[in-house]
Amino acid sequence: MDVYERLQEILDSHPSGAPKAAVFDEILRILFTPEEASIAIHMSFIPKPAEKIAAATGSSVQDVTACLEAMASKAVIFSREKDGKHLYGLVPTIPGLFEFPLMRGVKTETQKKLGKLWEQYHREGMGSSFAGRPTPLARVIPVRQAIPDTSRIHPYEEVARFIEQASEIAVAECACRVSVQACKAPTDRCLIFDGPARFLIQRGYARRINREEALAILDCAEKEGLVHTSNNSADKAGFICNCCRCCCTIMRGRTQLHEPHAFNSSNFIARIDSDLCTACGTCLEDRCPMDAITLQGDCVTVDQEHCIGGGLCASVCPVEAIALQRRVGDCEVPATMQDMAMKILKDRGKLERFIKVMSS
Repeated sequence: MDVYERLQEILDSHPSGAPKAAVFDEILRILFTPEEASIAIHMSFIPKPAEKIAAATGSSVQDVTACLEAMASKAVIFSREKDGKHLYGLVPTIPGLFEFPLMRGVKTETQKKLGKLWEQYHREGMGSSFAGRPTPLARVIPVRQAIPDTSRIHPYEEVARFIEQASEIAVAECACRVSVQACKAPTDRCLIFDGPARFLIQRGYARRINREEALAILDCAEKEGLVHTSNNSADKAGFICNCCRCCCTIMRGRTQLHEPHAFNSSNFIARIDSDLCTACGTCLEDRCPMDAITLQGDCVTVDQEHCIGGGLCASVCPVEAIALQRRVGDCEVPATMQDMAMKILKDRGKLERFIKVMSS
């Protein structure tokens, strides 16, 4: 087994997955030199000091540190500082290896090639691997304007709450749209928080923004018909993606791959007041990524089975005939990211593999 095969196995132990495929092997060989891959296979998803990684490889600390810095500068591993020391860890395929190197946009021939290879990998395994079985890694958060004041709102259902509690906020190019290029939606709509945000800012892959700028980006995304998605846990957001139906990995899990557990819908569903509806068709104009709204005579109707509760239909209705109402039976949202990861690993029978990687 060569170092790239071993690296694929390690990455596949993560909840995000990294199924074996010839195209993924090609991606890894572009992202990591042989020397870098030989060091990466001695790392885990918990950041560790260079000295410990060097000891596992048998190479000098100086050589390993230089290699780790090179990988971090390419954003194919993660780094952070703690107590004056730099720590280095692996990143998963999503969010991580796919997104980070493309967050500056696609500007070189190598980046263009990577974009095409990731798209092929999405179709050949990554998209289905990222989907839940049944616990998803991502969920929909409704747009702020669509939730009526009378609704009972949990903190994790308010997209603005995640922004308020973040210690660091960054915006970067959406890797999905810059690589797939299937629509004209703006690309600078990917929000990252806290540790990953600091890392991407330091390495030049994202731009630091304040809370007001982040909220303005969310408002722009809503006007542009983009769906807010985030990690499927109630404690905090690692990211907020503003997704289109045609490019974004999360949405395409349902729209193209037809994976029923590609993501969790929000705990809301669109309801139509037929007395108010004028059948103007505003809500039909590229607002629902699931095509759950249709015109039936002189009123629109909602396919409740396919409604994901994003609220993009309600936020544009000129007569307020559409409103989000709480679903009967909330979608289960794991309390923390750790709870989500453990549940997914158990769902997929990968818990022992993951623990082995994390303890190495």
